Amino acid sequence: MKKTKTQKRIRRHARVRAKIKGTSERPRISVYKSNKHTFVQAIDDVAGKTIFSSDISKGKSKTKKTKTENSFSIGEVLAEKMKKAGITEAVFDRGGFKFHGRVKSVAEGLKKGGIKV
Repeated sequence: MKKTKTQKRIRRHARVRAKIKGTSERPRISVYKSNKHTFVQAIDDVAGKTIFSSDISKGKSKTKKTKTENSFSIGEVLAEKMKKAGITEAVFDRGGFKFHGRVKSVAEGLKKGGIKV
């Protein structure tokens, strides 16, 4: 039986998730991208709670930007929130997506914001 694109991504994500785990000191940065938006969360897997999440409106500005540029600014905003809470390191979870484009842009935004990914 032929697998859909989504089914393949979910299998890749399960493979990645088996290897990484977030803590309160070093949370897992989970990235999900839809056709329109990019969502990012900092998750503590030990407690099973989301510590921070991306706010799409904060990542966007009034000027027209590409989705990749918006992803970069979302990464920066999340890094700023994490710095205020005293978190300097994180584990990056690409969510089964390839590490390029918007996903890579989020990671670069976090690094620019001072988070070791």
